[in-house]
Amino acid sequence: MLHSNYISLVYIIRGGYLKSLENLDLLPEPDDHRILTAIDSSAPGYPGADYGLTDQEARELRWPIGPMKEYLWPNGAIFFSFAIILLIASWPWVNAYLIPILPDSEWAYDETGIRELQSEGFFGEGVHVCIVDTGIDMNHPDFAHQELLGFRDFVDGNHDSIRDVGDNSHGTLMTGLLISNGKFTGAAPMVGLSVALALDNEGTSGSSDRVAQAIRWCRITQRVDIISLSLGGEPSEFSLNSQTNIAVEEALEAGIFVVAAAGNTGLDSDVDDVSQPSSIAGVISVGAVNKAGNVWGSSAYGSLNDPFSDEAREYPNQKPEVIAPGVNIFSTASSSLSSPYAYSSGTSDSTVFVTGALALILQQFGDAIAGSDGIIDADEMNRVKQSLATSCNRNNFESNTHNSHSGYGSLDVVKWSEEVAFSFNIA
Repeated sequence: MLHSNYISLVYIIRGGYLKSLENLDLLPEPDDHRILTAIDSSAPGYPGADYGLTDQEARELRWPIGPMKEYLWPNGAIFFSFAIILLIASWPWVNAYLIPILPDSEWAYDETGIRELQSEGFFGEGVHVCIVDTGIDMNHPDFAHQELLGFRDFVDGNHDSIRDVGDNSHGTLMTGLLISNGKFTGAAPMVGLSVALALDNEGTSGSSDRVAQAIRWCRITQRVDIISLSLGGEPSEFSLNSQTNIAVEEALEAGIFVVAAAGNTGLDSDVDDVSQPSSIAGVISVGAVNKAGNVWGSSAYGSLNDPFSDEAREYPNQKPEVIAPGVNIFSTASSSLSSPYAYSSGTSDSTVFVTGALALILQQFGDAIAGSDGIIDADEMNRVKQSLATSCNRNNFESNTHNSHSGYGSLDVVKWSEEVAFSFNIA
């Protein structure tokens, strides 16, 4: 089952039980009175000399927990419950106040070089991107500049109702990272955009056939340049002949770049490769890096061998290929919220940064890459991937070679652009 590769941040307050505490006291430590140790009330404790006091004065320092319990229960529980109810009731106003002052994600656009290319006038204009996800909320104010080139509903078949069915607005979160032009500027806000609704409200496809149909729609009907897949399934769930993998191979053969999430299975020892379909050789598989420049722990590891041929993966198709910002990323959420923004973490977010970076490069060099026939063939696509591998930033990593967790390194679109120009002999 294909699923969206992201984790939303949710804070949970857990209740507890006050157990029998009558026979315990809190005893200050002589070296630091701020440290309290729970001891049996009949225990002698430290002698007064350790405190510079008499023994009687030392005993008076102890805090009996029994009376504290009488206050905490039920009075403390009632106060705590009232505070939670008040917080829930006032959350729309609290949230509206917090959003303007919470940290943004400018670091992600700056450190990848996206803002530098944008300062040179590149915003993805003339490049057509298809996002396969839970849909899009086109009522979001940051999307006012965008008119969709296409929308297709592969979940319910309701093609006339442009919407995001995700419980967490996953499609809108990801799309905002690409096209937002309001509170923040996305990676490539001027791209032509098509959206395929192929994941349900829980962010799963239910069937790889649904995602395959969406990918084929992007290729055949929309004739896009890039397909962005912030989704994936565990390697064990797929075969070489799965419909999703076949559809991706068809897109690659048609000269369409496919960028896909490596997956969020880095802490799962039972998973030994990146998600499908990002494991396919021609796909750009994307892992996640945090603001400190370290690989996100949950970002998936790639296997040394191709799972289908069992042969060693070779440059520039070792997995994952690249890591990009994907931790605590600020983006657009449902327009029904009083403040329609949210944070998320995952290789889903990272995927969109690479999709946007590639759109800026295709705006610059798309025609030159395609050559005289106007079609990007396997060799030309491979050279773009070689340029990506060569350009990746490995300043934060010990090795200058590929790594199963950090790939060829962090996204640097300025260097990637320079490498593409050199590879294709573009002045």
